[in-house]
Formats: sequence, C-alpha cells, structure tokens
Amino acid sequence: MSVDYYQVLGVAPDASAEEIKKAYRKLARELHPDVNPDPQTQERFKEVTIAYEILSDPEKRRVFDMGGNPMDEFADAFGFGDFMGAFFGGGSRGPRPRVARGRDALIRIEIDLKDAIFGADKSITVDSAVACATCQGLGTKNGTQPVTCTSCKGRGETQTVQRSFLGQVMMTRECATCRGFGSVITDPCSECASEGRVRTRQSLDFKIPPGVESGSRIQLVGRGEVGLGGGPAADLYVEIHVAEHPTFHRQGFNLHCDIQLPMTAAALGTTLTLETLRGEVELTIPAGTQSADTLKRKGEGVPHLRGNGVGDLYVHISVVTPTKLDAEQADLLKKLAELRHEESPEAVVSETSNGFFDRLRDVFGGR
Repeated sequence: MSVDYYQVLGVAPDASAEEIKKAYRKLARELHPDVNPDPQTQERFKEVTIAYEILSDPEKRRVFDMGGNPMDEFADAFGFGDFMGAFFGGGSRGPRPRVARGRDALIRIEIDLKDAIFGADKSITVDSAVACATCQGLGTKNGTQPVTCTSCKGRGETQTVQRSFLGQVMMTRECATCRGFGSVITDPCSECASEGRVRTRQSLDFKIPPGVESGSRIQLVGRGEVGLGGGPAADLYVEIHVAEHPTFHRQGFNLHCDIQLPMTAAALGTTLTLETLRGEVELTIPAGTQSADTLKRKGEGVPHLRGNGVGDLYVHISVVTPTKLDAEQADLLKKLAELRHEESPEAVVSETSNGFFDRLRDVFGGR
C-alpha cells in the first residue's frame, strides 16, 4: 500500500479502536465539507474517512497490516461508495445495464503422457449458459419491453436520509425493486425467467498442443458461458493434468525410463528392441555396460511448448545378477573367474567413485 492510513489519522500502528475513533472524530469536525468547503480540504476529508473506514474494521485493518489492499476486497460488500457519496453527492452510478459479459470458467481434465507429448484432439461435455432462443437474450416475453421502475424513476438507486454523529446525511443505495437496472420486466420470458440465457449441456472440441504438462491451461476464447441478457460469452480455461505412465516419466522436456539387463548381455554387449512412445527403436548396449549407466537418445523426448526443439530420452541401465544357477552354469562361472583370476577378489574402494557418503554430500550441498 502506498498510503499509510495510521499516519493519515495521526495514530500509532498499535492504536486501539477507541484511539482511532477519537482521532477520526477530531479530524472530521475540522475537515467536514460543511465547515471547510475548500476543495483541498474536501480531498483531505476523503482521505481521512477512507483511513477510518479501513482501520475501524478489524478484518480490513488486518488485510492492510499484511500489506494488502482492503478496499479491493471489501469496498463493494460494505457500500463504501455510498458512504462517501453521502458527504460529496457522488457515488451515483445510474442504472446498470441488463447485458453483461459472462464469467470465465475453469475445468480440469486428465490426459495420458502420449497426448501431452504429441498433442491431441479432445472433446469435453460441459454444463454452461447459452443465449435464450425464445427471447433472443432480451429476457422479455415476445412483443413486450421492460418498463421504467416506479420506485427509483429509472435511476437504479434510491436515496434516504440518515442521522450520524456528523449530522443528517443522504445515503444512496441500489434500488431494491429493480435491483439497480432502472427498469422492471413485467412479462418475463417463460423459458429463461428474464435472464436472457438458459443452461444446457454441450460438447466442445479443442486441440491440446504438443508439449503441455500438468498445470498447463488452454484458453478457449468465447467458449464459456453467455452473460446476463444474452451478453458476450466468457472464456473457458482447460487445466491439464498428465497421468503417470507405467514406463516413462518426464523431467522438463526429457523422458526417462529404466531397463534391466542380464549380466552376460551387459558384459558382452547386445542390441535390444525398445518400445518407446514414438514406436520401436533399436538400442545398442556397449560391451562392459555397468549398473547405473545411462544411454541417451537425442530428440526423442518432449517437444518445447513454445519454440523449437525437442528433449531427449534417457535409458537407465540396471544389470541383473543371476540368483539361481544350475550346476553347469555355476561351473562355467567358476572357470570364468579362474581365467580372470577372480577366485578370491579383494574389496577395492575407488577414491574417485561416487560412493554412498559422496552422494549424501552432493544431495546436501557438500560439494
């Protein structure tokens, strides 16, 4: 907030409600338009009145103390424009139009990872408001028109005199008879009951662009509900949630998957057929592949949602050691161990290996 309302009233930030009230009364008597009609004094009185309106209300004061703008949230609900209009004759808004834009809406849908990567055509069914075909959005019975409200004479608001500690004031409020429209529909449309719109269930088709992720929102301009009086349609926002895939998981624009490889294939090298989201690919496993090795497939990840480029696919290898060997298999492995002089190996810790404690230091920022 750019205005310090405590400073405006001349009180401390921890001032009590009674101190705030006392400070305002003193300033109001000095600055009231009936006492000082000078324009600059009136502006000062407006500022003081706003400060009191905020600081005298516990909820508004709490919002202000937290750095928010309490008037954005509370001005309409508390009729603050009417309060100021009582002193300055302002606040007169006149009749409000019967035609208004509809309200934007948000729906959430779940899609699979493949649709998120490549895009897809989707169709959703929504309950929404459309213009009434019977009255063409006018809200009136055919051949009739709204009539001027007799309570407010078409102004959309009424005025009453009330007493306050500052004397008698004129309060302006929305007309309760016509709800501020200035006119009354005496013969409403039987289909929409004077709203100019009816609710219906409809199917909407739209495209999901390639590269979306969970939390992405697609704006369907003019596909939301029609406003009161058959007013312009609002926008519909579709929020995307991408379901988990059993094989692939996404990190940014890259895809990752894990495969298990027999010990012999890792040692000798081999070629595998891998079923990816783009179809089958040949994956070459080099001889001597170790557990935790990673193979990179360039350009087989997720396309960038805005701009050029495609991420990569990372295949993480896990070498599987056999747990059950028959006699012949065990004998062959023993012979291999003899040939490699590995019958009684010694534990060797590599100083350059990224061991358990090294990984811990990496995680917690040790290096």
